[in-house]
Amino acid sequence: MEGLEVTVLLGLAILAGTVLAPRLRIATPLVLVVIGLLLGFVPALRDIQLPPETVLLLFLPVMLFWESLTTSLRAVRQSLRYIVPMSTLLVVASAFAVAWIATLFGVPFHTALLLGAAVAPPDATAVAALGRLLPERMFMKLKAESLTNDGTALVLYSIALSLALGENISGWSITGMVAVSYLGGAAAGIAVAALVYLALRRARHALVINTTLLLVPFVAFLLAELVGASGVLAVVFAGLIVAWSHAGITTATSRRQAQLAWPFGVYLLNGALFVLIGLEVQYVVHDVPARQLGMLVAITIATWIALIVVRYVFLTLFAPFSRTPRDPRFGHHHRGRIVNTFAGFRGAVSLAIALSVPPSIEGIGELTGRDIVAFVTGGVILVSLLVQGTLLPAIVRWARLPQDETAAEEYELAQRTITGATVAVLDDLAAEHGISDEVRDRIRRETYEYLELANARAYARQSRADAASISELESMLSTPEAGNHAGAGDDADDEGAADASWARSTAPSNSVGGAAMPALSASPASPLEMIATSDDIDLTQRSPIIRYEEATRLRLAVLERKRAVLHRLRREGTIDDLVVRRIEDHLDIDELRLRGVDPLE
Repeated sequence: MEGLEVTVLLGLAILAGTVLAPRLRIATPLVLVVIGLLLGFVPALRDIQLPPETVLLLFLPVMLFWESLTTSLRAVRQSLRYIVPMSTLLVVASAFAVAWIATLFGVPFHTALLLGAAVAPPDATAVAALGRLLPERMFMKLKAESLTNDGTALVLYSIALSLALGENISGWSITGMVAVSYLGGAAAGIAVAALVYLALRRARHALVINTTLLLVPFVAFLLAELVGASGVLAVVFAGLIVAWSHAGITTATSRRQAQLAWPFGVYLLNGALFVLIGLEVQYVVHDVPARQLGMLVAITIATWIALIVVRYVFLTLFAPFSRTPRDPRFGHHHRGRIVNTFAGFRGAVSLAIALSVPPSIEGIGELTGRDIVAFVTGGVILVSLLVQGTLLPAIVRWARLPQDETAAEEYELAQRTITGATVAVLDDLAAEHGISDEVRDRIRRETYEYLELANARAYARQSRADAASISELESMLSTPEAGNHAGAGDDADDEGAADASWARSTAPSNSVGGAAMPALSASPASPLEMIATSDDIDLTQRSPIIRYEEATRLRLAVLERKRAVLHRLRREGTIDDLVVRRIEDHLDIDELRLRGVDPLE
């Protein structure tokens, strides 16, 4: 098929999946994989191939960069004792366990190790797409693990490929490959992020900023590949550093543009990838001799079970070492480990590794090594997405994990802190910008009302949490078999009521100088004319235009003060990076409303 036809087909498939998923109450990636499988029954569509370099050079850099931008750097630092063994030792253990299973079916060891390297790492994009039901802290740990484990898998793949090609492998060469992969990838990512910071710290044109940021993942990946390092790790390091320095190299306009464009673009790439996975599985299945399917299906199921078992055992053995002082029990009981185990989905990186295997690798009988690796890897990805992805919501409900209120608490703390800090310096800001007392007092009144709203929301959330705890204790006393944890209720209704109250309290009065204003009306047949007048207006008073300009200047100064306090809280570690991004989105919207959007930016 031609490129345009494939593009239209993928677009229609993504659209169909997006429409059907909410109605079927199934995660969109699962629907897209099934659509890909169904399309694969058409011979002409089944011939659509997914070159491994397309996944590695087009899909992965963009998707991994976005996942890095939306990953908490503080959570990564706090969870290093979990991330490091999971992204290195677990990958190695999984690869060798799968290799041992495959050799029991007669697969040569070097081919079996290629298979193990392909299926060992959980995929960051699949975890991000299907793991949203998890508590925030567990979700971030899984994302961080999935972002960093690809380097280990690619090193294992290089070792296995060298063995398969008859090359000499020694302990020193393996050490060198690991060092170059990790250190080189980290150095490439840090270098690119540093250059971007130097280039953009004085930039103010939104299109220039966002075009530069779009190039970051590709440049980092290319630089790492040129030195033989891990391009995946280069993209991850560059993304984490850019996320940390984001406020210093972007503007409100550029951030709003990126916030609208990046999620949509990544959604399209993700959707296309899941459809192509379904098509690729169909192609591999139809390319294998029918008499060999039974054995390959058995290897696939045994491999998937081995990955599940190894992950759970590894989590159990390393639980005492990965526990942090801030989080002594979260996710470490057996139910939490089961949830973590089933959330380890396989995806794009595994498929790219499998399709990169040369067709000359030795296999079994009529099957080449590439046939075995591609079939089993595609099958494991499919089972991982469809079985684990379908079961995960029920497993999360069964596990009754403790509700993670950290993000909500930090959000409320940040809102109250930045608003209170603004109130404290409002007089100084007004004097600095030449603001009249009337305008200053109005802004102070609005700020106090917002602070009261933030306090009320924090109190309401804590009251609901206390009520839920009391209800849970009463339930445990009356029913000893009841679970240990219960989730907090949804606060959307309460927040909606609070927002409505806030809107009523701050709605502008329909009066001028104390006199009621009649409703404005304009006849379509007559020109617009002012019919709202009041005898109480003093024509010598300060112009409304002047008051509006003063209020705008003071509000902009208030926003800058809030940003300064917000980023100080992040530097001190009081609030998380994602909380900062969430609040900064609101501040950016307020700034653009006050300044207006320059069409040239």
